[in-house]
Amino acid sequence: MPNLALNHMTAPAMRYEAFLEMAKDLGCIGVEVRNDIAQPLFDAMDPAAAGELARGKGLRLLGLSQVYPFNSWSDTVCEAVNVLIRTAKASGAETISLIPRNDGEGTGAGERQGNLRFALREILPMLQDADLVALVEPLGFPISSLRSKQETIDAIEALGGRHHLKLVHDTFHHHLAGGGPIFPEYTGIVHISGVTDPTVDVANMLDEHRVLVDADDRVGNIEQIAALLAAGYDGAFSYECFSPVVHNFPDPKAELSRSFDFITNRLAKIAA
Repeated sequence: MPNLALNHMTAPAMRYEAFLEMAKDLGCIGVEVRNDIAQPLFDAMDPAAAGELARGKGLRLLGLSQVYPFNSWSDTVCEAVNVLIRTAKASGAETISLIPRNDGEGTGAGERQGNLRFALREILPMLQDADLVALVEPLGFPISSLRSKQETIDAIEALGGRHHLKLVHDTFHHHLAGGGPIFPEYTGIVHISGVTDPTVDVANMLDEHRVLVDADDRVGNIEQIAALLAAGYDGAFSYECFSPVVHNFPDPKAELSRSFDFITNRLAKIAA
C-alpha cells in the first residue's frame, strides 16, 4: 500500500500546526510545506522549531516548495534557491522543489533543453554542498517550458546529478503530457490529485480542476499509483489539490480520509 502524505496546497488556509495534526490523524508519513500560499512558510515559525514540531508528531518534512521559475536563471532565482536550501537544512526538510516556467516562453526545441541544463548546472553544486535533494517537476500544461520527464533525466544524467536531482511524478501533469514511461528509479515524490469535471477537455485542464480522487477520476490516478508501486517505487504519494472546492471543504480531514480509503481499497483489489 502507498505511503501517503499531504502537500499544504491541499489545505492552504490551515495553520501549520493544525495541518500537521491533520496529516498525523490521517496516518500520513509526512508533509510538504509551501512558500506560495496565503500564510508564510511554517507560519513564520523558526525553521528548526518547525521541523521539531513535525518530527514530534511522527511526521517527516518531505519537502519545501518552491523555486519558480528555476529554469529562467537569474540572480533572483539563484538567491531563491539558496534561501530555500538554507531553510531546508535548518528545518530538516528532505528536499526542495524546482518548478519550471509556465507562461508559454522558453518552450522551443533546443531553448528549453539549454535553459534546463544551465539552471541545473548552477544549482547542482549548491545541493552537493548542502547534501540535499532538489525535486524537478515537469508540468504537463501546453504552455510549460518543461513537460518531458525524459528531457529532465537527460539533463540530470549529463550533469552527473542523479544523487541530488530527482523527478516529481505528478499524476495530473503526467496525464496532461500524454503519459509515457514513469521512471520510478528517478522519482523522489509522487503528487496525486484527480479531475472529475466531465466537461473539460484534457488540453484545457487547469490547476483549478484538481480535486480529490474518487470513482469519477479522469487522469488515471489508481493506474499510475499501481504502476509505480509495481515498478518498485517506495516513496511518498502526496495529495496536492488546487481546486477551491477542496480548499473550502468544511471538514477536509473527513473528505481526505474517504479519498485515501477509496485509493487503498482500489489498490488492494488490483493487488489481490
